[in-house]
Parts: sequence; structure tokens; C-alpha cells
Amino acid sequence: MTRQIIPVEPFDYVIFGGTGDLAKRKLLPALYHRDHDGQLPEDAQIIGASRSDKSQKEYRDFARDALENHVPADQLNAESVDRFLKRLDYVPIDVTTAEGWDELAALLDGRSNGRIRAFYLAVGPGLFGPICEQLNKAHLIDDNTRLVIEKPLGRDLESARELNKAVGDYFKEDQVFRIDHYLGKETVQNLLALRFANALFEPLWNASHIDHVQITVAETVGVEGRAAYYDKSGAMRDMVQNHLLQLLCLVAMEPPANGDADSIRDEKLKVLRALRPITASTANDTTVRAQYSAGAGPDGKVDGYLEELQDEDSTTATFVALKAEIDNWRWAGVPFYLRTGKRMAMRMSEIVIQFRPVPHSIFGENAGKPISNKLVLRLQPDESVRQWIMIKDPGPGGMRLRRLPLDMSFAETFEERSPDAYERLLLDVIRGNQTLFMRRDEVEAAWQWIDPIFDAWEETTQTVTSYTAGTWGPSQAIALIERDGRTWNDGDQ
Repeated sequence: MTRQIIPVEPFDYVIFGGTGDLAKRKLLPALYHRDHDGQLPEDAQIIGASRSDKSQKEYRDFARDALENHVPADQLNAESVDRFLKRLDYVPIDVTTAEGWDELAALLDGRSNGRIRAFYLAVGPGLFGPICEQLNKAHLIDDNTRLVIEKPLGRDLESARELNKAVGDYFKEDQVFRIDHYLGKETVQNLLALRFANALFEPLWNASHIDHVQITVAETVGVEGRAAYYDKSGAMRDMVQNHLLQLLCLVAMEPPANGDADSIRDEKLKVLRALRPITASTANDTTVRAQYSAGAGPDGKVDGYLEELQDEDSTTATFVALKAEIDNWRWAGVPFYLRTGKRMAMRMSEIVIQFRPVPHSIFGENAGKPISNKLVLRLQPDESVRQWIMIKDPGPGGMRLRRLPLDMSFAETFEERSPDAYERLLLDVIRGNQTLFMRRDEVEAAWQWIDPIFDAWEETTQTVTSYTAGTWGPSQAIALIERDGRTWNDGDQ
């Protein structure tokens, strides 16, 4: 099956932090892929902006190195690379001063006339406000301007509101695209298709038929070069407040009236507001936080978090597990178990929908006990959708039950390369499609649920336990789910 490529309107993309790690690893390769597939218009322009004093040629050389290091060799086409590099320009800018803005305005001069202009802020959140202010002073904001901002979207509710105000002083809400790359993953979007394009699942998508839901985002890497940032953030702020809660919302939301962005985001917001608060009286039974200690990494023995950080006093959690509950009619009594951590047994992101067991087995003891159905959506690696069902084991000799998966692997089903999440999201910005981006009230509602958990940890003086690198986390996380008679789905599907 040939994928349909739909070109976008002419645009200018300005990447602040254009020489940074995100631009190098994700943004430039993503835009290259879209250009290689013929999706970029002929006169699309991409401008890098940062404090580095580079010429246009030096920036194009930087971009060429980024493509060679982060795009598989079989996907690099010399003609496509040359065409893409010719789109690139560069402006040295100190975003905290007036230097460089005239040069940027000159590059964009005469290219308005209804043309889409996107500014991607691949910089720290402390620079969001100053950049917006300077864009306004340089008269670079009009009705066709979009602003893309990355996490962290605050450290708590108060700082998130301050950040939203700093951006909102210059941009309308429908011009702001708060990016969460997890929402651009193919399997995440297929969750919407599974629920709302099939009569099979939605009638069963409730507390009467679903026993519990698990959402796991596990990494094998440590903090690496992000130690200073990560120690101020930790797993809760870095992963739970955005990625995991967004996945929970897509699983739990009510069917929207239609597929437009605000209809979907309205329903996600209702889920966040229905989350049962975790307080000091419930935190010990519903939360676990831990740090990894020395153990096994992907390439051999690795140090623990405190050794990597070189700070023996840090209490920052690199692992968090939560038991969340949603107080509404659809999900009353159905726990949502969330966990995320670094230096775990394998790299894996998945959603598990565990259905309730059949109420009565008509088969004898020799057939074996029916095992409850479950739907597993693997986000990474090897994106797939797998439905586990019971069948009869083939062969003579009576009825024997066996559990097998109905398996749909994206790589095997679709012969063409599946686009990276950033490829989709970057061009959704140009299209003005906000469906896969977070709205201001969503961000603030998520912090309203997260902040009391930090307060509860302080009030109860709940300690940060430890787990050995290369494992599935601390024993307390296993106890968290097994107290309820359930078990984590540790990558076995």
C-alpha cells in the first residue's frame, strides 16, 4: 500500500536552539524526511538561530553531519540531501538582547503575504518569554505565525501559569503548539482509531469489562548529559506530568463529538479534572519513588544515579509508580497503574488494557483455566497492536485452551518506513492542526493533580528507595500492584 503524501503550504521554520541537541537529533532529520518524501513545497525555508557564530555554509555543514549521524544510510539520498541543505539558512542571535533580530527580520522580509511562519523554541523555558517579546518588537508576529514550545512547561502549577502568561502576552492560544512527541507516535494515534472507528471495542471500554490499565515508559539509559536538568526535574516532572498523563487521557476520555482539536482536548481535560487526588493519607499506598543504583546497562556495568550526578545527597526520583483512579461513571473502580524509570530492564513504552475474566468457564479442568483477554499497544520499540485471546489448542485429544495474540506489527504490515513523531508534529504545526498538542488548561490541570503528590511526599517524609540498574524497578512497585492481585506486564506482552 502506497502512503499518500499531502504537501503543505509554503512556510518559514525558524528553530531557536538550531545548533542544539534536539535540532541535531530530531528536528533537522524529521524535516529532511518530509522533504525527501516530497511533502515540503519548493520555496520552504528553514532557519537555524542560536548564539553560535556560524555562517550559512557552516550551518549547512552542521546539518549535513546531523543527517549522516541520525538518519539511516539507506534513507540518505544525495539529491535529497542537497535539496534540503539549500533550504537552510542561519542567524546568530542572543535572544536576551536585541542582537541578531534585524538579520532574522531581513531573512523573512517580503516572505509574508499570508505565508505560514513557525518559530520552534528548542531552548530552556526561561527563554520563552524573552524570545516572544523580541519577536513582537521585530514585528515578526502576525495571524499566520505559530509558536512551538517544548517541555518542561513549568515545574509546578504556579510556574506553568507564569510561562503560559509570558507566551500568551504575545500569541493567541490557537497560535501556540505545546509539543509532546509521544502524541505523535503512530500507535498512540491508533488508540483513537481502535476506540472510535471500530464497533468492537468501545462498547467494552468501561468498568464493566476492563479490570485495570497499565501504562509503562521504561528507559535503559541514565541521565547522561542531562544530569543538571534532570536532578531539578526527576521522573515525575520529566515524564509523568506530560507523557504518561497524556496517554492516560487518550485511553480514558469519552468519545468526542467530532475529531477536531478542541473536541478531543475538551474530553482529555475532563479526565484530568476527574483524577482522584493523591494526598498524604493515600500516598504511601498509591505511590512509589526510587533511584537506580549501580547495576547492568545496555553495554555493561553502570554507575548508580548518585555516582553519575556526583551528589550523594540528591533525593530526586529516577523511577515513579502510581496508582491513579478516575472518579466518573465510565471508570469507577478501575485502577490505572503508571510507571516510568531510567536504567530499567529494557527500553519499552506500552499501554495494556486488561479485560475482566469470563464470569464462568464451561470447560473442564483438563482444558485449562481461561486467561483474561488483554489489548497491548506497544509505542516503542517495534510499534504494534496485539490482542491476546483464548483459542483451542489444535489437535485431537479433547479441548485444551491456549492463549495466543492477534498481532499487527507496523513494520510487517506496512512496508514503507513509518514517520517519526516529530515529522508528523512539525507539519501539523504548519497545517494549524492542534489535535496532538496540549492546550493551556490541560497543562495547568495536570499540574493541579501532580503538585499535591509532591506535597504529600514532603508531609509523610516518604523515602526515596532504590532499585538495581537493569531491573524493572524497586520491589515496592511490584508490591503496589500485587497488593491488588495484579501483575506488571514486563515486556512479555
